[in-house]
Amino acid sequence: MDGPSQFPAVGSQQRAAAAPRTRGGWTRKMLLKPGRSLMDWIRLIKSGKDMTGLKGKLLRVTPEELAKHKEKTDCWICIRGMVYNVTPYLEYHPGGEDELMRGAGADATELFDQIHSWVNYDSILKECLVGRMTSKPFPVAKASVTQPRLMVPKWTLPNVPVTQPGLTVPKEIIPNGLAVPGGSQKQPQDISPRYEWFQTEDTITVVIYTKQKDINSDSVIVDLEGDVLRTEVRQQEYSYILQLELSNKVQEGVSVLCSSKVGKIELHLKKLNNTVWSDLGQPGEDNDSYKKNTNGDLFYRKCKLISKKDVTHNTRLFCFQPPPGCHLSIPVGHHIYLKSHIQDVEVVRPYTPVLPSLCPESVDEDQTCTNIYLMVKINPDGLLTPIIDKLQIGDSIYMSSPEGNFFCTQLEGITELILMAAGTGFTPMVKLIIFALKILNFRKIRLVVINKEEKDILWKDQLDKLASTDQRFEVDYILSQPHAEWAGRMGRIEMSLCAELLSQRTEGVKSLVCVCGPASFTEIVVGFYKELGVSDEEICTFSP
Repeated sequence: MDGPSQFPAVGSQQRAAAAPRTRGGWTRKMLLKPGRSLMDWIRLIKSGKDMTGLKGKLLRVTPEELAKHKEKTDCWICIRGMVYNVTPYLEYHPGGEDELMRGAGADATELFDQIHSWVNYDSILKECLVGRMTSKPFPVAKASVTQPRLMVPKWTLPNVPVTQPGLTVPKEIIPNGLAVPGGSQKQPQDISPRYEWFQTEDTITVVIYTKQKDINSDSVIVDLEGDVLRTEVRQQEYSYILQLELSNKVQEGVSVLCSSKVGKIELHLKKLNNTVWSDLGQPGEDNDSYKKNTNGDLFYRKCKLISKKDVTHNTRLFCFQPPPGCHLSIPVGHHIYLKSHIQDVEVVRPYTPVLPSLCPESVDEDQTCTNIYLMVKINPDGLLTPIIDKLQIGDSIYMSSPEGNFFCTQLEGITELILMAAGTGFTPMVKLIIFALKILNFRKIRLVVINKEEKDILWKDQLDKLASTDQRFEVDYILSQPHAEWAGRMGRIEMSLCAELLSQRTEGVKSLVCVCGPASFTEIVVGFYKELGVSDEEICTFSP
């Protein structure tokens, strides 16, 4: 391998590698000049200033013309056929001017998709629009683009139809209802799933056949809004989409049943009126499609805030409830995005869902399965966190489908974990800790939490309680600015601590080092472990 085990993988917006890039290529934030924040940029583009120098005129740009504008004083880039003059934006770019200059005078679409594909560039750069390309422009030099490894899941069709009592695949009316085969194959049959539907007097059942043994409810996302049914089956880097405008009315709830042994997914809906449907509905744009997951294609739905409570002096635990017709479960190692608008500019930020508690006895399993819990540090000067903090119970915010390329099967054979978390870098560790402790043969989890002051430690009481009740779990704290009475570790992360943790590993067992925190913290810690002889395959990195 060329780097640490990818957890999440390349292309994930949550990844923080030891290289200078984080979150799937998103560069670390640079220290911008005063007055160069995103809010300052929003004020500038709303001021009426001519950002292109063209006085509102739109051009048809040739590749040769685009290539002329490649200096910091005159910088044009092309994204998806549209050309923008980003010269005035250079000083406002969070990744720094040099990062944006990598796409100067060329087609930066591929580079953008690898680094910022979750960003709504059109809302940020709409006032910088120069025009449209007349033909395909010259791409960014390949040397500057790192291609992620492509792995196509081996989707296959079942050899025979699956039947159930009362549900068969005839083409005529049967005593208990009607069955109508459906689901055209747009993709090659060796990789594409298929679907069909059945009905009884008062129900509709849609069955998707995937032939994937690792399919579970976490792999399935269902959104039923009005008469539109959208189902996404996520598998590694690809998704199967079923999108239909139903031919008749249904009740707002939907239940999902997964049979992993045969790779079958059942969607159960209740008819609003007990009438016989002649067809399931009209296909949407993406219906029966099978395509590579990209961050720009993430689906959003409004989720309602149902509770919030303080975790520390500046961090809160928010509980969001998806709509009644939504089945949304966030797998271990995945994150979502929250989206809002500030003066017509779309602002999107990633957050890693946690559990409502680390204590099993205080967790309502039904609520955990249906609601999404986010632990958010409120930055008064931030763009999105003040908006989140001001939400009242019953208010809604747009939440994306989960994103990430980590699967729990990647922990097979691992029996010891070393977890290094700085600040809110603790959040991705929550589900990982609980998942690992449910594995009976898991030997040890050692968590090191790094904070500034004791009041900044997230869920300290719960961590201490977990350590006292499960001998497989150990936690240690490091404070950079401790109070006089602090008896624990103090200072900053040192190689000696990493060496100490490695020395405690059980000889002959497989272990994994997981690191999460600011990019600089991740770089330092990964560097320490590599110097101590830990292989790339034994290191995983997150970004909070």
